[in-house]
Amino acid sequence: MAKCDEGYRCEVCGADVETVTESDLYLRFVLGEVPLELLHRLPERHLRCNPALAQYIVDPTFEAVACDGLFAKAELDSAFVAAEEHRVSRGYRRLLAIPTLGLAVPEYPLSVTPDGEIS
Repeated sequence: MAKCDEGYRCEVCGADVETVTESDLYLRFVLGEVPLELLHRLPERHLRCNPALAQYIVDPTFEAVACDGLFAKAELDSAFVAAEEHRVSRGYRRLLAIPTLGLAVPEYPLSVTPDGEIS
């Protein structure tokens, strides 16, 4: 079996990240934070194993994750938190849809407008 068919090990917990829908790396790719050419070279994590990002997912299909410390959203500006919740939750919904969209990997990311807004 090819490596791409085996999934990847989470650098945090060591378990396999079995699907794209539980992948922190692919969520960051969808959000435009990871370039395509680095996708196969960066470490993988489960969404839940990266609480600094996962805390911003607000969706009924995702159990809330708390992040402790300086990066906890409770410690941050409420306008920033609201914007991140909107952006990351939208990316998460795209991530959930990927298996049914019939897209090639380069088509996964959300579009970004010239002013930096995700559309």
